[in-house]
Amino acid sequence: MKTTQMQHDQFPREKKIRVGLMGATGAVGQAFMWMLSSHPWFEVTRVMASEKRVGRNYGEDVHWILPMEIPQSVLGYEIKSFDTQAMKDDGVEIVFSALPNHAARTAEPRLIEEGFYVFSNAAVLRYEEHVPILIPEANIETLHWIEKQGYPDKGFAITNANCSTTGLAVAMAPLKKYGIKDLVVSTYQSVSGAGHPGLSSLDITNNVIPYIDTEEEKMIREFKKILSVDVDIFPYCVRVPLMFGHLETVWVEFEQEVELDQIRRDWDESRQGLDHLPSTPEKPIEYETQFDLPQAKQAFYGFPQGMVVYTGRLKRQGSRIGFTLLVNNVIKGAAGGSIQNAEAFVTHYLDAG
Repeated sequence: MKTTQMQHDQFPREKKIRVGLMGATGAVGQAFMWMLSSHPWFEVTRVMASEKRVGRNYGEDVHWILPMEIPQSVLGYEIKSFDTQAMKDDGVEIVFSALPNHAARTAEPRLIEEGFYVFSNAAVLRYEEHVPILIPEANIETLHWIEKQGYPDKGFAITNANCSTTGLAVAMAPLKKYGIKDLVVSTYQSVSGAGHPGLSSLDITNNVIPYIDTEEEKMIREFKKILSVDVDIFPYCVRVPLMFGHLETVWVEFEQEVELDQIRRDWDESRQGLDHLPSTPEKPIEYETQFDLPQAKQAFYGFPQGMVVYTGRLKRQGSRIGFTLLVNNVIKGAAGGSIQNAEAFVTHYLDAG
């Protein structure tokens, strides 16, 4: 697949911000490396992974699984250890975490205590009272919660949502104004969502698995926190034998009457107020009029690649409105969403004052 690079001159910055990346060799870590290699604001200064990888070159050690070539600029990075003092010596301000939960549970609180600005894909801090589960298209107003964590005198954490929840929240945020009564959601989630190496091929080949541990509970809890709503959500989450992309079917009942054309207009206008963020697509939500779209093969479509949430098959049945959606689980649902969150922080805090 041809790689689409960001236009550096579109979002000029005099000096790049030095960032560290934890968990750099996993599926989400690779997505971070790919996106950050051409980012106009951020410079990867310290690449970290498990202790057994320390001292190796990234290009020689990583098992690259993304459907585009590994950027030449990252091949020679030396994988380093988790050392907060060394990170400070390297000038790191922002840390992107692609750590699994068991590692994030100790590492991320320590980073915050040491004064770093942590943008995490792990679930361990998502449910803390003053930690936002930030999706700029859905709840940019929660960015100020970092002040309740002690910023600017202390470090902070901003988390992503679970990848399947991200797509749902992006699609539903412009429709929240109609009053959400309840949601019925079924997801069809790719194997990259299980991480790397992830599932055994014997388990998923020629098969679907109608259960993903804690996924349904995460969707219920996170959706409510992101959109500040108390609604009933009825999810089923299924693993399917695809590499990338989470497809979802959604049935929603609103408190108000709303026309289908108005929903499409709301989706078209979902970028408002986010023009200043380099990782925000021109249209964060793109509606597909063809009856059999969106499909998982579109996961890396759009610009920036993988950041668009695709919707389709919008229809009314009885008192409910239904649609399908597709989210790229390792880009918009993980690394790209976290980078977009860091861009929002830089714009609203570092550059604003």
